[in-house]
Amino acid sequence: MKIKELLYNIAIVFVIVLVVSVIVTYLWNLVVHGSGSVDWDISLVFALSIGIALPLSWALRVKEK
Repeated sequence: MKIKELLYNIAIVFVIVLVVSVIVTYLWNLVVHGSGSVDWDISLVFALSIGIALPLSWALRVKEK
């Protein structure tokens, strides 16, 4: 896997995870606390960590084969 493809995969996974995480934290706060607010800190950290970890694991798995 080339570095350009890896960076593209990281960006795509980051955006998807960020959107899902924002929706989940908004709905969680709306249901549990009664106020619809987004926890940006947790959403960004989660998206960054998953956005880097998943494409790297995919790249290492392809490299082993």
